[in-house]
Amino acid sequence: MISETNNRTRWLHIRLTEMEYKKLHVGFSTSTKQKISSYARDILLDKPVTVYTRNQSLDDFVAEMILLRNELKAIGNNINQAVKKLHTSTNNSELKYWAQQVANSREILFQKMDEINLKIASISDQWLQE
Repeated sequence: MISETNNRTRWLHIRLTEMEYKKLHVGFSTSTKQKISSYARDILLDKPVTVYTRNQSLDDFVAEMILLRNELKAIGNNINQAVKKLHTSTNNSELKYWAQQVANSREILFQKMDEINLKIASISDQWLQE
């Protein structure tokens, strides 16, 4: 029985214009191929090429959630600092000040939570329509 080897022994050298190279590279960057030679070989031999598809609404949603998460972390830090000061305060005026700071931070936290809920509802409505 004769076994066929898949060693590639032939070279193909080609020159491309800048525009052709960019087109090839854009196609490669959206494909699942690890090497540009493998991508080019599949294109030349009319083999199917698997490409990544991006969901822009999902990308927007993730970017928005990252921003909101950072804001929530900052608010949480503010609340923790205010509560710590509240517990270590000794006089009445300091207690009142830090209690007000906790109340303000709590209000901001609830506003951000409402914003998150609205954004999630908006995105889910958009996804359900597709």
